[in-house]
Order: sequence, then structure tokens, then C-alpha cells
Amino acid sequence: MNPLVGWALVLQGLVPLAAIAAIPTGPRRSRAVWWGQVVAAGFMIVAVGLAGLWLALPWYFPWVMMMLLVGAASAGRSRIEGRWPASRAAWGLFALTVGLSAAFAGVTVTALRGWLPPPGDAVTVAFPLAGGPFLIAAGGSNALVNPHVATLAPRFRSHRGQSYGVDIVGIGTWGSRTRGLTSADPADYAIFGVPVLAPCAGTVVRAFDGAPDMPVPERSRNPLEGNHVILECDGAWIVLAHLRSGSVTAVEGRTVPVGLPVGDVGNSGQSDEPHLHIHAQTPGTEAEPLSGEPLPIRFDEGWPVRNQRVRGRASTSE
Repeated sequence: MNPLVGWALVLQGLVPLAAIAAIPTGPRRSRAVWWGQVVAAGFMIVAVGLAGLWLALPWYFPWVMMMLLVGAASAGRSRIEGRWPASRAAWGLFALTVGLSAAFAGVTVTALRGWLPPPGDAVTVAFPLAGGPFLIAAGGSNALVNPHVATLAPRFRSHRGQSYGVDIVGIGTWGSRTRGLTSADPADYAIFGVPVLAPCAGTVVRAFDGAPDMPVPERSRNPLEGNHVILECDGAWIVLAHLRSGSVTAVEGRTVPVGLPVGDVGNSGQSDEPHLHIHAQTPGTEAEPLSGEPLPIRFDEGWPVRNQRVRGRASTSE
């Protein structure tokens, strides 16, 4: 199993469920401790719902946990004795719940701040996929909801153009993105092979096809972006990366209209699993194409942030 999947199951599933289960079980407790447990569990669910990456578990799982929390809180009311903790251990439990509430509230606020667009004028493009639904796996203005933001650091000079990048995965049956929890075969993922459409009218400045699709979760850094297409639209470079091996149809130097298929979603390059990476930047160099300055990118549907669900266009252009 992909280690990231295992961590997601524990931190986003088992830990919140254990916190919920503790409310109606165990010894009787005071009203203050009951409230502390309910509030702490609630903030935990909201925090992981906003900041967590909902790939191993379906996107709607936080809503399921919130409903379970309501039921657990109701059942726990019958076990309340008194208003305030009656022992040192009970006061310790109360203090723990207050601390956890504050910590998860902080995570929630940080995640919500990531919903604000980064500074600078955004480049607006059309959504680059048809059909769906799709899930924004990485997107936003801080590293909690968008790991690409970490590449703003000086040591990432050669590929800082991706700093406001957006990663998109497909949603399949029952809200999952693959068959089962995970699979080594890229073809088992809902988004694999979906046509990638030119999100803007422009000139193809770079089209690369020759990197293999990697088994999940293996990666390749040669090149980092795998098979990719770069379009120059109104002076900005729009990078479409991790395309399927053998699928790139864009030709360097040619002008393409919005909606023209340029390749398929794949799993080439440094990719944990099949997804489409898209970002905007100022022009890079021949040797370091991702070295331009990052530009905020938004779709016609709005500013993309982690865990948003998006439907693509009804059809592709020929």
C-alpha cells in the first residue's frame, strides 16, 4: 500500500472516529468534559476535512463523521454527571480537550486562509478537462492546502514556476479515485487517459512525449514534469504536466484554440499517482522551463482550492 494512503486512513479516518467513539463510552463525565470532547472532535473533523487530502477515503467522509459526531454527542448526554470535573484526572481530560480544540481551530483557520488568492493578478483559463467529476487535490495559496507553495523557497529556483500549481484527480464510483484503496496500475485510476484540453488559445512552445507512465507510487525526475505541453497565452506560460506516454498530440510552434485536445492524463514524471498538474508562470528557459516566476491561476469556474469538486466541459473540441 502507498504509505500516504496508510497515513490518510489513520489520521483522517481512524483518529477522528476514535475521538467520536470516546464520547458515548467510558466512565461518566461532567458537562464541561462532554462539551470539551464534542468541540474537540468537531474541530478535528473540520480541520481534516479542509486540510486533508481525500484520496484514500472519499470526499464526503468528513460529512459522514460529522453525522456520527451528532449521534455520539446525543448518546453521551445520558452519561453526564455534574457541571464541572470532579477529580484531577477529569480536569486533565478537560484541559486536553481545550488544547486540542485550540490546535485544530488553528489548522482550520490556516486552511481557510489558503482559500484566499495569492498576491498578484491571476491568469484565468478554461478548465482543462471534460466530463468528471474531478477533485482539486492541491490548490490554494498556502502550503497546508497546496504543497506546491513550498517551492517559493530560494532552493527551488529551477522549478519555482509551479508554486501556484493545481493538481486534479478524477472521482469514480462511490467517490473514490481508483478501484479499491490503491492500485499500482495507473489504468485503474478514474482520471487516467482522460483527454487534456487546451485551457487557452495560444502557441505551443514545448511538447514532450517520451517518459513512461510510472507504477503507483513510483516516481521519475527525468524530467520532473514527465510528458508535458507548455502553451504561451497572452505572454504567460501554461504548463500541463504528467501526461500519458504516447498521448501528446500538440506540436511545437503551432497555434491551438481553446478546447483542442493536446494529450491525455497519465502518470509520468514525479507523480504519486495519475493526475493532471497545471500551472501558470512567466516564460522559463530552454534548459529550465519551470524557472519562470509563478503566476496565480484560476479557472472560469473560480479560484481552485483543495477538495473542491469540479465538473469539466460537456464535450471536447475537434
